[in-house]
Amino acid sequence: MGDHKEQPLRVGAAVRRRRRALDLTLAVVAERSGLSVPFLSQIENDRARPSTGSLERLADALRTTAVELLAAADPACSVDVVRAEAAETPGPVPRSRSLVRGHHQMHATEFTGDHEAGREIQYRNDQLMYVADGAVEIEAEGRAYRLGRGDTLYLTGGVRHRWRATVPDTRVVVVAVAEHIEAVRDRKR
Repeated sequence: MGDHKEQPLRVGAAVRRRRRALDLTLAVVAERSGLSVPFLSQIENDRARPSTGSLERLADALRTTAVELLAAADPACSVDVVRAEAAETPGPVPRSRSLVRGHHQMHATEFTGDHEAGREIQYRNDQLMYVADGAVEIEAEGRAYRLGRGDTLYLTGGVRHRWRATVPDTRVVVVAVAEHIEAVRDRKR
């Protein structure tokens, strides 16, 4: 009960994100697509579902495809439960699991055990690292940070970093703005 079920996709948020990314008004999109401003507003607010033809005209107006808009759509449910794995992996085997299912604006991953310390990571958007158990060492922007249980580290998009667990059975939760979201435009350094 309460678990995510396959739901119809809500294309409205994807349409709005695309329109805003192109700096277009509803009036401009209406003119390009031949659809009315009120209808476009209803689509963006998920109060109306476009037909296949309307979606294709809308996609053309937004310089994309209907397939791309559907791929960027949100599931219709607003609550999703991701259950803990039933069988824990015994021993010091590093593993990760996604804490968020599907195509959303944020992603969260739990890492347990060691991590590829030599692997440099760079996310397009901001991320937060939270040490749930154990301890880690993080190298970012030429500095080393040691974090213990309950500590967090916030990294803005574009920061190259690497990290490693310094205690067995360390658990780290990484929450990041999804890569398909343009949260930061041309950040100046």
